[in-house]
Amino acid sequence: MKVLIAGGAGFIGSTIASACADHGIDTVILDNYVTGRAEFTKGRTAYEGDICDGGLIDRVFAEHPDIDAVVHAAALIVVPDSVADPLGYYRENVAKGVEFLQHLARNKCTRLLFSSSASIYRAAEDGRVDENSPIETLSPYANTKAVFESILADVAVAGPTKVVSLRYFNPIGADPKLRTGLQLRTPSHALGQMIDKHRTGGTFRITGTDWPTRDGSGIRDYVHVWDLALAHVAALRRFDTVTGTDPYRVVNLGTGNGTTVRELVTAFERVTGESLKVAEAGPRPGDTAGAYTSSTLAADLLGWRPTLSVEDGIRDSLRWVAKRDEVLGEG
Repeated sequence: MKVLIAGGAGFIGSTIASACADHGIDTVILDNYVTGRAEFTKGRTAYEGDICDGGLIDRVFAEHPDIDAVVHAAALIVVPDSVADPLGYYRENVAKGVEFLQHLARNKCTRLLFSSSASIYRAAEDGRVDENSPIETLSPYANTKAVFESILADVAVAGPTKVVSLRYFNPIGADPKLRTGLQLRTPSHALGQMIDKHRTGGTFRITGTDWPTRDGSGIRDYVHVWDLALAHVAALRRFDTVTGTDPYRVVNLGTGNGTTVRELVTAFERVTGESLKVAEAGPRPGDTAGAYTSSTLAADLLGWRPTLSVEDGIRDSLRWVAKRDEVLGEG
């Protein structure tokens, strides 16, 4: 089996590529390296360019006519940035995505696996969501995912392309073999900030302490990126079965357990064996109380269940940070 991974030099896309390689799936990487890293494609077949470049997409398929499926993991993902630049996010995540679909259709691609987001849901009072939860987007980023999923659903109904959208929340950790990890030196998400403050002796800020959660801090579904990658492998292996009766299928990926930011701090301190300086602050633009998702359907359709814990994710994130500059050649 051979798959094209758009965004395959990014954090999630490169981890999917590693999981595919470990499970006998050949990969072809397409990335414009705006956020992805060329170092993550070392030893892999890779093309530099944009998903909206029709000539490049045609060349990829001409040189690899045996591509069986496409994983679409190319997107901008930072919520506050989407609030500041909504047009940029709609251009990158929706407009270019539509062009990509046209190029794939021209090249007779009929299987598309989309890396989506569970941030599009309106959560229940306890924070839980599932595939039947109502859609309520609270940021331009989330709305780009919801809008593009609507487009994908229409395309799938029209045929012949079939689509599986995997919706998930907050990936943490790194490839356990440390081939790839989060490429940003100082990421904006909670765990990245904790690691940065732990290394520098700074103060981690809990942004938002009056949310309707058990301790007032936001709640998230922190799922190990390697578990997510293995779910993509499972979806590729079972693609035709999963879409057998429905050309457009949505599957949530998560731990099934919400973790608040305060609980993440506690887990971080448990892993490091050291206290973290903490202060409270107001929410950032686009922030929400958060949610977590059941993965019952993923177990039924994909045979997938997460096996790595939040502590595993923290531990692998710390291991990756210690090796990041060696892999990416930065001092």
